[in-house]
Amino acid sequence: MKTALFYETLEDKKVRCFLCNHFCIIPSNKTGICGVRKNEEGVLYSLVYGKVVAQHLDPIEKKPLYHFLPKSWSYSFSTVGCNFKCDFCQNFEISQAPHLYENIMGRSVSPKEIVSISLEEGAKSISYTYTEPTIFFEFAYDCAKEAVKYGLKNVFVSNGYMSKQALDYIKPYLHGINVDLKAFNENFYKKFCKAKLQPVLDNLKYLKELGIWIEITTLLIPGENDNPQELRELAQFIKNELGPEIPWHVSRFYPAYKLLNKEITPVETLQRAYFIGKEVGLYYIYIGNLPGNTQENTYCPNCNYLLIERYGFRVLKIDLKEDSTCPNCGFFIHGVWK
Repeated sequence: MKTALFYETLEDKKVRCFLCNHFCIIPSNKTGICGVRKNEEGVLYSLVYGKVVAQHLDPIEKKPLYHFLPKSWSYSFSTVGCNFKCDFCQNFEISQAPHLYENIMGRSVSPKEIVSISLEEGAKSISYTYTEPTIFFEFAYDCAKEAVKYGLKNVFVSNGYMSKQALDYIKPYLHGINVDLKAFNENFYKKFCKAKLQPVLDNLKYLKELGIWIEITTLLIPGENDNPQELRELAQFIKNELGPEIPWHVSRFYPAYKLLNKEITPVETLQRAYFIGKEVGLYYIYIGNLPGNTQENTYCPNCNYLLIERYGFRVLKIDLKEDSTCPNCGFFIHGVWK
């Protein structure tokens, strides 16, 4: 166990956690919503510091990040736990492990070991992923700080529910983030995630202010968050509040966890979302979880020249000039390319 960051002690040995937007008030000998931050007699501890439960060398495209060091490898890992309770979670066995199994699983690893493995594997970045990285923040922070000493970039794959205090703390060491913007209505967040939408929207705007590279993913669940008007409002939020250059990944849903009764997202739904994004004026929209479709490629927003060709997580071609412009028309292509 490691003493946690971001909390205050209250009366009766309760604590208030400031790590994420739940701002849990936790009685002594209890954990917060995440299940991995425990109050012991008025002191808050992280139960998952250094307890890695999943680790793998992934293509950065799997995060998905399409405009961040394309065709590079990212050493990816997680601990158990999550501050959301999504009914459609693909990794529920580890994200919900503290509640399902009442067990904090994981192999003890140090930040230096994480960085050493990343370098040995030829990774250009470390991704804090598979579960919500916010809940193992203390460990992620120490790893990220160590990583930059060796020229590695740091990436969060996140639900975007961390506190601004946490974002300010890790800002010097966080270079990219993919945020799951799971829907554009409060009822969806309340029903399926046991959370709220507004803090995610606020954090996306704050991440943009901080200068951290952002990409957004929306998993389209049939009948739940795929209404065309809602998708239009979501796309308009990205364009108007964040900028048309922010990539939007619309991803195909496959039945999982508590939503096994739902159908797989029809291809037509994904294509409709793609064209809605185009109509709104977003520069870069991608269809995910559907390998082989042409909408997983990057095209110049100005002349439609094929810049990056992909098949699934494989990059087949990159055609960008040294100054990150389109070789056909000179339009600046947004991203972290080097």
